[in-house]
Formats: sequence, structure tokens, C-alpha cells
Amino acid sequence: MNENGVSEKEIFAFLNYTKTRDTTYERVLSAMCTHPHKIAVEAHMQFIEANLGDFGLFPGTHDLEKEVIRMMGDLMNGPSVHGYVTTGGTESNIQALRAMRNISNIRHPNVVVPESAHFSFDKIADMLEIKIRKAALNPEFKVDMNSVRSLVDEHTIGLVGIAGSTEFGQIDPIKEMSEFAVEKGIFLHVDAAFGGFVIPFLKHPQPYDFALDGVTSIASDPHKMGFSTIPSGGLLFKDPVHLKHLQTHTPYLTVDTQYSLTGTRSGATVAGTYAVMKHLGKEGYQHIVDQCMELTHMIVTGARDIGIEPLIEPVMNVVALDVPDADSVRKRLREEFGWQVSITRQPRALRLVLMPHVTKKNIELFLHDLKTVCDL
Repeated sequence: MNENGVSEKEIFAFLNYTKTRDTTYERVLSAMCTHPHKIAVEAHMQFIEANLGDFGLFPGTHDLEKEVIRMMGDLMNGPSVHGYVTTGGTESNIQALRAMRNISNIRHPNVVVPESAHFSFDKIADMLEIKIRKAALNPEFKVDMNSVRSLVDEHTIGLVGIAGSTEFGQIDPIKEMSEFAVEKGIFLHVDAAFGGFVIPFLKHPQPYDFALDGVTSIASDPHKMGFSTIPSGGLLFKDPVHLKHLQTHTPYLTVDTQYSLTGTRSGATVAGTYAVMKHLGKEGYQHIVDQCMELTHMIVTGARDIGIEPLIEPVMNVVALDVPDADSVRKRLREEFGWQVSITRQPRALRLVLMPHVTKKNIELFLHDLKTVCDL
């Protein structure tokens, strides 16, 4: 640390230079985040000092959080859900499985998740000493229910279904998983970190939420398709008893109990999420999802025109293109044209996410460059 202070002018000159080294979203087709809505940014800055770790000091901000949870619950057919605003899907998934473990009180517990589950579940296995059993996928990259059933035993405390998988944007058969969870008397957590702000606005939405009896908790991230600021996630429980099993006594704060994983919690992201959800409403989100799905169909049609097929027909605004030697194609797209794309694990395919920052012009340019790289 320097001995004497540096002027604001010097600081911001350096910060402006540093930011130029970051990737702009213009040619990013791999991220599930995007530019936050300007109203979310403004609200975020207004509440920048609010710490919901001690929400007794910030009752106004805490009321905003309760309203955010209520609005998210309304999107997911949960009129009386309980939960809190998290830092994102990883924290939400940790807390959901921690609640399962604490309520079940089973020694050597295991949880069955799809092979397509987010890598946060590997962290959970390490942190919570819960055995994660990975069920196989069917040809459509949904979890195979026969595989799920085969992995459940007397130590299984819950199942996880994915509603908008990171690699394929696929939705697991949550209805069947719900029925099986009810039959076995175990929990079902739905990881809808990406899909939570997409599925309700699709033309033919698949069942995935609290309308299903067996769904006990849902993770959904406003900082993805919700247009909020980073980091803002949401963890929703159907029953308040689940939240109570996460409580920690906090005797030296203005409130004596916390339910969150983190101690200090940003009220700014709560305000940002509240503002953008109120501002856009369901109509605004419908427009955003319609635009993203239009771009999705445009890129699939354009890829087919140059002889490249998707692995599956896209369910939401995530596309996996079956290109030969996907790793090499990805490298050339990045190095020669500046495109940021990613690769699915198995099979190896070019993974694209059509977020709101993507434009039709970008897609036309990308398809031209893809054709060049693939020598088609």
C-alpha cells in the first residue's frame, strides 16, 4: 500500500485503463450474465451501504427483500414462499442442500443430481460432506428417471432437478421427479438459476415450480435473465420450516437470528432486483424472452443453412452446435475474430447463450465467421 494518498484523477485514469482490458459483452456468446438494466444500477448505488447481515438496522431494505421474494414466488406459483436474496446459484444450492441435511438428520446422506448439474454441487459435496450421486442423461440431455431411481437408497435425503441446464438449456422432467420425491418422502430442489426468469415466459413452458407438490425449494438468479446487478440470486422454500433449519444465533446484532450463508449481505443487489422487477413487470420480461428466443431461432436457422445442426432443438436461449473439432473451432473463433464461446463437456459441442446484449447484426457476423472457421 502506498504511503501517501493518490488523487481521484489518477485512480480513475488507472481504473479506466484497467477496464479496457476486460472483455466487453459485444462478442460474448458464452455468458449467462449481461448488462444490468440501468434502473437496477441506479437502485443498487442508492442502497450501496445497506448491510442485510444486520437487517434490524435496515428495515426498509429488508422490506424490499421480502417483496423481491414475494415477486419471485409469484413467478413460480408459490404464493407464500419463504427465502432470501443470495449471492447467486452456488449459495442457493448450498443452502438448499444444507437445509435437506439438517432436517433429515441421516448419517452419511446422499443427494441424487443429474450429470448436467452445475459444478457447485461438487463444492457442496466437499463442504457439507454430502455424497453427490450423478444420474445419467437421456438422449435429449434430460436426467434419466430410471437412473435416478436406481441411485436412491435409505441414505438419500433429496433429489435435484435442473430447469435450464448450464450447457444445454434443457429442463429435466421435474413433474416426474416431483412425483417420485413425494413417493419416497424426500426433498426436491430445483436449480432454476438460469431458467427462473425464462421458463415462465416461454410459449410452451414445462412444469418445474411450486405448482408441483414435490418441489420443496428453487434457486433462481435475478442477475442472469432477471436483468439485475451482480451478485443477486434467490433461494425460495415452500415451507418455512426449511428456512428455520438454516438459522444461526447472532446475539450481538440488532436481530438475534440469521438464515443466510454469508454474514454481511448487500442490500444494494436487493434494491437493484426490486427496481428492475417492478419496472419491467411480467410484460417487460415477456418481451425480453421473446427477443432472446427470436435470436436463438435465428442462429439455429443460420447454422443449418451452412450445414451445422444443434445437438437438440433449443428449449430456451441456449444452443449447442454440433461442429467438428469443437475445441479447435472455439480457439479460432476467439483468436481470429474475438468471439467468446464455450464448449459442452459431453459430447463436445459449441455452446452459445443468446443473452439480451446479443443483436441480430452480431449473429450475422458470428455465422459468417463460423462458416469461415469451419471451412464450409
